[in-house]
Amino acid sequence: MYFIIVYDVGVKRVNKVKKFLRKYLNWIQNSVFEGNLTKSELKEVKQGIKKIINQSHDSIIIYKLRNKKALEKTTIGQEKEKTDNII
Repeated sequence: MYFIIVYDVGVKRVNKVKKFLRKYLNWIQNSVFEGNLTKSELKEVKQGIKKIINQSHDSIIIYKLRNKKALEKTTIGQEKEKTDNII
C-alpha cells in the first residue's frame, strides 16, 4: 500500500521523527513523507512513532492509498526530493 504521513510535533522531537521515518519512506517536504509500506512495516512505523512522540501534544496523520497511481499530485515550485527514480 502507498502511504502519506504528515506530522506536527514539538521542536525537540522533529528531527527524531524525521530520522525515523526516513528509514521507511521518502522525505517529500518538511513534515511530509510518502512511499510504499508492507503491513509489517506500517506496524513498525506506528509503534516507532508512538515511542518518539508525546501523544498529548503531537499529531501524526497517516493517509493510505491503494497505490501510487491512485494519488494525483501537483507540485508548485521546487520539489525537495523526487520519488520517481527511487528503486
